[in-house]
Amino acid sequence: MIYTLTFSPSIDYVVYLESGFVNGRINRMSHDDIFYGGKGVNVSQVLWELGVENTALGFVAGFTGREIEEGLNKKGVRTDFVHLKNGRSRINIKLKAGEESEINAKSPRIDASDINELFEKIDRITDKDVLVLAGAVPENIDRNMPAHIIERLSDKRTRVVVDTQGESLFNILPYRPFLIKPNHIELSELFNENFSTSDIGRIEDAARKLQSNGARNVLVSMEGEGALLVTEDGRVLRRQAPMGMVKNSVGAGDSMVAGFLTGYLENHDFEDAFVMGIAAGSATCFTEGLASGNEIRDLYRLIR
Repeated sequence: MIYTLTFSPSIDYVVYLESGFVNGRINRMSHDDIFYGGKGVNVSQVLWELGVENTALGFVAGFTGREIEEGLNKKGVRTDFVHLKNGRSRINIKLKAGEESEINAKSPRIDASDINELFEKIDRITDKDVLVLAGAVPENIDRNMPAHIIERLSDKRTRVVVDTQGESLFNILPYRPFLIKPNHIELSELFNENFSTSDIGRIEDAARKLQSNGARNVLVSMEGEGALLVTEDGRVLRRQAPMGMVKNSVGAGDSMVAGFLTGYLENHDFEDAFVMGIAAGSATCFTEGLASGNEIRDLYRLIR
């Protein structure tokens, strides 16, 4: 079983303005969409599209939390959320008016009893399972929470995939996560350098440093330039992204994680996993919302 963990799932309310946004005026949308968001939630939805059984973990609250849970269940995604006593899950606004802009809400308060309930769920994960830790840690809990969670699983040798950033990412490296997936911007922040998507050699060096600090495999996404993978068996794989009309960037990195895991679990081959990851991330870029399983597999066959 694959488990995904999103500390603060959300409802993403996407608003489209054909004529652009005018500050200080009434702006009328052409249309809108509602998606269930949060990085781990996105991974769960794409895994489900690809036919991979999984369970979404995390914290939900209020009427928005109920909508997230019920909506995912209706789509076929299994959930096992901790229900917070107060507050409500986030509603994030994504404004598409020529350029993409986002207004992300604050997370509801998570208490010590809620953390303990999550730990009880984490403790039931076995060495045959995979845990995907994705997204930022809310301000009101320990920034080292990802490391604490991985430490609870360390004696089980559970494969852990981490897609977070900053100090939280560095602190999990000694626990030897199976895969980490920073993008080139997050690498820049980690190393206090400026990596552009064309700095392939420097990006590879940075990925190897993360590997030397404990990460078994490092997958770096680079927007339209594709991705780079440094594997635990010493290989460096690099591929350009396929050509296509970019309609959306939200969830592309999460789709890449889901695609990589799907490819790896199907064939236990890093190159195959890498191509499936690029196909999934690119397919989401080429559609509104998250890509379907058919769209991902069609693009995978094209890239292959």
